[in-house]
Amino acid sequence: MTIGSIGKALANQAIESTKNTVFDAVRTPEPKPSSDTGSLSSMILAQIQAMQRPLKEDQELHVLIRAGDEMLHVLEIFVPNAQIFVFSGIDSQGNVTRVISPVETAQVVCRIVRVSPGANPVRVNILTPKLAPKPAA
Repeated sequence: MTIGSIGKALANQAIESTKNTVFDAVRTPEPKPSSDTGSLSSMILAQIQAMQRPLKEDQELHVLIRAGDEMLHVLEIFVPNAQIFVFSGIDSQGNVTRVISPVETAQVVCRIVRVSPGANPVRVNILTPKLAPKPAA
């Protein structure tokens, strides 16, 4: 290899490196899967359970979520994985409705209300996936 070709190769490497550095500076980074998503979903569910656990017999927790113009009274929260919540409940017209929401954008309103005398309080059911046991090695 001649000195001229070595100089040319080094110059090309320097230009390529500079070009990549400039492109990296202006390129929008791709979103990385958040390792905090699992803990975020756990924290939201823990807050709901913490409000529901100490309720008296004449109280219930109303969990509400807005879906468009509709406010859904949530009766069940299904968590198929750490990134998704599936809220099931009754809309304002009495229809059974589901709202599927990413954990990061879920905005849940929780309110403790008194139950009418003689009525049974409703508890929000939270369903999380059961992890399969790891096979013994």
